[in-house]
Amino acid sequence: MGAKAEPWQTAEIAGPKKALLILKPEVVVAMVKRAKRPILVVGHHAAVDYSDDAKMIDYSIRMSKTGEIPIVATGHLVADFLKRDFQPAAWLSAMDIGNRLQDSEWQGLDGAGPYDLALFMGLPYYMEFVILSGLKHFSANLKTISLDRFYNPHATWSFPNLSVDDWKDSFEILLNKLGGK
Repeated sequence: MGAKAEPWQTAEIAGPKKALLILKPEVVVAMVKRAKRPILVVGHHAAVDYSDDAKMIDYSIRMSKTGEIPIVATGHLVADFLKRDFQPAAWLSAMDIGNRLQDSEWQGLDGAGPYDLALFMGLPYYMEFVILSGLKHFSANLKTISLDRFYNPHATWSFPNLSVDDWKDSFEILLNKLGGK
């Protein structure tokens, strides 16, 4: 896997502070296990077929079940979750959850306190880029991970630009290490 730390969208300048590369899926595993209150934000691109046997929505469900990570479904994706007999913790617009995660007074979906780790997947690249930029600059204690296959410099951690096969392999390793079936 050739690691490339360049934004997928050309002409995007992230500034001096850029995401650290996830070269091994074990990095994500360690971050999730260390987090006290992780949350997973899943966009509608997670329902897209990238290969014959895997959709990111299925990986997100498996990830949620490994450690009770609440999922926020964005856009119309909630219907795809319900078709799989999975109830996400919430359904919000992507910009709304981004704004709530910035708010240090927000006590989370369950009222138990702010989140310390936010994982993102399946959002359009340009939208995730903007949301992560806001979180990078305006959220005090939140770490972010972009689980999409293109490097997102505004996350705390991000996969490099990956092929579909490398991306899928990374998810399988990640889920196996987290205990997902």
